[in-house]
Formats: sequence, C-alpha cells, structure tokens
Amino acid sequence: QVQLVESGGGLVQPGGSLRLSCAASGTFFRLSAMGWYRQAPGKQRELVAVITTRGSTNYTDSVKGRFTISRDNAKNTVYLQMNSLKPEDTAVYYCNAKPIFGGTHWGQGTQVTVSS
Repeated sequence: QVQLVESGGGLVQPGGSLRLSCAASGTFFRLSAMGWYRQAPGKQRELVAVITTRGSTNYTDSVKGRFTISRDNAKNTVYLQMNSLKPEDTAVYYCNAKPIFGGTHWGQGTQVTVSS
C-alpha cells in the first residue's frame, strides 16, 4: 500500500523559509515522478514543482528562483525548500507520486501560512 506523509509546514513571516518533506512507503518511490501541489482557500489545486525519476525538475513560474524540489531515493523522501516566502504562498501543500506503471497517490497535506 502506498503512503505519503508530509511534514514541515507551519507559520512563517514574509521573506522566511520552510522545508517540506514527504516520506513515501513502499518500493515504488524510485519509479515515480514526485510532485508538490498546493491549494489555497477558494482556489484550485495547482502544481508547484515536479521532479522526475532521473532528477529533472520543473516549477510553476511564481516559485521559480525561490523554491527547490529534491529527492533522496535512499530515504524514499522528496523535499521542497521554500525561500523568500510570500503571503500568496499560503496554502495546503500536497505531495504527489506518479509511478511509471500508472496511478497517482496523494499525501494528506500540510498547511503553510505566510503572515506577519
């Protein structure tokens, strides 16, 4: 059974930093593209960043230069380093896994609030 567990969210002031982690169970991790999505109140869920099985990355324009996605296959964990946070980054952040053999899996989400 696939499980994704996010951690690292919280309250931070504008300009601050947070690092989100997503720990994955199972043996599928190395065979999955991993992504971070976010959903703000009243808005649709959007893709923030993705990292492929080979380590290629892609980001939504609003976070380029501020966020970095990385993965540690030995620890079955994907990270999202978020710097220079802005109030508009406030959202619930979700981890997502897309195995190459099909399907998609979601974590439970972690709240990130950027406020002074």
